[in-house]
Amino acid sequence: MTQISNQKETATYSKWIKRMAPDSRMLATHVSLFTALFVCWQRSDFNSPFPVNRKELMKLSKIASIATYHKCIRELDAYGYIRYQPSYHPKNGSQIYWPQETNDA
Repeated sequence: MTQISNQKETATYSKWIKRMAPDSRMLATHVSLFTALFVCWQRSDFNSPFPVNRKELMKLSKIASIATYHKCIRELDAYGYIRYQPSYHPKNGSQIYWPQETNDA
């Protein structure tokens, strides 16, 4: 991954965080989970979709409740911040489709 590509992806992430700021539906848990998703996206060399693991995301986002995790990831999907494709299989990770750049922020 080149330095320029890495900067572009980080700028895209920043735009999405700025878009969340005025969104009254967003709580700290949403932002924390979105940040954890960014870390996983970065680890997957910015490929989309990329596999995720609930335990890892909960650890990275500091979300302790499974119910809160599921609520937040489903809401991030419903609100258009990510596209979430659950696996329902214990060994196959769910897939996250990272959002395209936004001009809204």
